[in-house]
Amino acid sequence: MKTLHEIFAELTGEELLAVEKITGSGSNRRYERWRGDSASLIYVQGESVEENDTFLYLSEHFRTKGLPVPDVRWVSPDRTAYFQQDLGEVSLFDFIKKGRTSGNFSAEEVSMLEKTIRLLPKMQFVGAQGLDFSKCYQQAEFDVHTVMWDLNYFKYCFLKPSGVYFSEEKLERDFEALSHDLLQDRTDTFLYRDFQSRNVMLSGGNPYFIDYQGGRKGPVYYDVASFVWQAKANLPDGLRCKLVDAYYEELQSYMKINRAYFDDKLKKFLLFRLLQVLGAYGYRGFFERKSHFLESIPPAVKNLANLLKQNFTEYAYMREVLLEMCASDKFKEQLPLDASKLIVEVNSFSYKKGIPQDDSGNGGGYVFDCRWVHNPGRYEEYKQLTGLDKPVIDFLENDGEIFRFLEPIYTLASDHVRRYMERGFTHLMFSFGCTGGQHRSVYSAQHVAEFIHQKFGVEVHLFHREQGVKQEFKAKSEK
Repeated sequence: MKTLHEIFAELTGEELLAVEKITGSGSNRRYERWRGDSASLIYVQGESVEENDTFLYLSEHFRTKGLPVPDVRWVSPDRTAYFQQDLGEVSLFDFIKKGRTSGNFSAEEVSMLEKTIRLLPKMQFVGAQGLDFSKCYQQAEFDVHTVMWDLNYFKYCFLKPSGVYFSEEKLERDFEALSHDLLQDRTDTFLYRDFQSRNVMLSGGNPYFIDYQGGRKGPVYYDVASFVWQAKANLPDGLRCKLVDAYYEELQSYMKINRAYFDDKLKKFLLFRLLQVLGAYGYRGFFERKSHFLESIPPAVKNLANLLKQNFTEYAYMREVLLEMCASDKFKEQLPLDASKLIVEVNSFSYKKGIPQDDSGNGGGYVFDCRWVHNPGRYEEYKQLTGLDKPVIDFLENDGEIFRFLEPIYTLASDHVRRYMERGFTHLMFSFGCTGGQHRSVYSAQHVAEFIHQKFGVEVHLFHREQGVKQEFKAKSEK
């Protein structure tokens, strides 16, 4: 039996040189990038053969229809693993990072978002042609069971933990009414179900779709709501309207539909989608305590609150309960804090030369020991480099230990900086030490300093002591 290394060599014509772990999403599948000299493939291993079979079937079907999805190159005999085409490292979510952060989307970002959503009708209609929906994972069709399951998921995983009182009977009645309205239009179209910017990879300047194995037969509106109102994408209202217009224009090539009717249906699917998303965020955040999902809750609640400004008189009781929930301080986005007072000092240092002193007069500060992280300094090719150099950065990130080290520090730093800003304090210090103060500590200090400045806009003084390198990030309120 051939080894995976031999299979990689046969597929690419190159020897395997490196394997890089890829951070997965919410699924239990493991992703790795296998690299040769110039070629690379993505290795995927999943526990659910049924889920794998759905992905493999859909991938082959979509490619025969000329849709932009990855090419699967090899499947293991037990169908628990496969190699697929490497579409690169940049997702659409990564591509729009500046817009997401600042709220001002560049022409290039807008163009790529529009290019992506204009491909959606083709995925929905052409992708459904000849598709055997019985091979879809878990469920073949978006139906009443799907709707009620997701609505009750929201009720028990998000609404109840919110502490808002509601009548089970009255709310269930409105849930049933919403379900009826969502299912009025039956179309033989493919519902992606998780169509959002994280599941779009950019390769050669073009969007490619991934992670569609949860798809099934269903109406077209759901995917539009998922993409345009993705909470973390932070799209402004004007851009959302532009993207909906682009989708509607492209849709006319496949299905003629009155715009007013389309907008009314989209509004109801958006309400449903936001509740479904909040249910998932509630479970992943409140119960599993995953910070990524907790951080997504305020913008999702804000989206819901804005949507509820429209009447929804047909679901009057549900609207009343949801408005009360959205008004809770528990889910409100934090008000802008004053970034003008606090200065955060971040240092890297060598333990051999002592821990940096706090000269502010306050004393103390956090000191983190980076020495348990795999040390690039043990290898000759990295000895003359620092944690600012790309080869060292690649070494640390490919190894992965640095991510586990920094993840709780990001959370701690966020809580502490926010609290200091609320209280009007003026100084906070973080220091990162390692053996030589050259690789791991430099990488950690640099990334934490950039993280704090980007998230809070405070003034940050960064000092790589053993290199004598200083960098100052001005408060964003300063001109």
